[in-house]
Amino acid sequence: MRNVVYAINTSLDGCCDHTKFYPEEETMEYFTNLTRDADTFLYGRKTYELMVPYWPDVAKNPAGQNDRKSDIEFARAFDAVGNIIVFSESLKSAAGEKTRIVRTNLHDEVLKLKQEPGKNILTGGVAIPSQLAAAGLIDEYRFVVHPVVIGEGRRLFEGISLQEKLQIKLVDSTVLKSGCVALRYAKQ
Repeated sequence: MRNVVYAINTSLDGCCDHTKFYPEEETMEYFTNLTRDADTFLYGRKTYELMVPYWPDVAKNPAGQNDRKSDIEFARAFDAVGNIIVFSESLKSAAGEKTRIVRTNLHDEVLKLKQEPGKNILTGGVAIPSQLAAAGLIDEYRFVVHPVVIGEGRRLFEGISLQEKLQIKLVDSTVLKSGCVALRYAKQ
């Protein structure tokens, strides 16, 4: 069975709004490696619109938008992922043939995806991962905690509704040169 992996950058105070801070090169390399281990992305509309077309455009024209090697490598890894599934009631159309919009039951769709052969299923953002966590469908949590307190912005698991406390276990931690800490948790 395939794993659903929730990966996101966060500040010490739980802010995961990408406009409030930007990951340094080592963090981008961390996310590039995670992306290379996946063949499917699960997003909500907001996260999808932040990622696409930005990263595919950087992959197609690396000199046009970005000079950081780590960003270009991430863009290439992102663009190589074969499937992007967007859970949205409001998104009218998707960019590219790799994207499929799903308007049906999140739980049933993800259970079906997990049973298909393939690599990891990677998710990010806030709304969809909160719903996946509440349904017990996330197998791994990968948080890169940045040594900064933002004081505002979207928060990790904002709006999550749990029937019971979610038990996860720390599997690995890595301190990056920047002072960020990459944490890997598994569902118990």
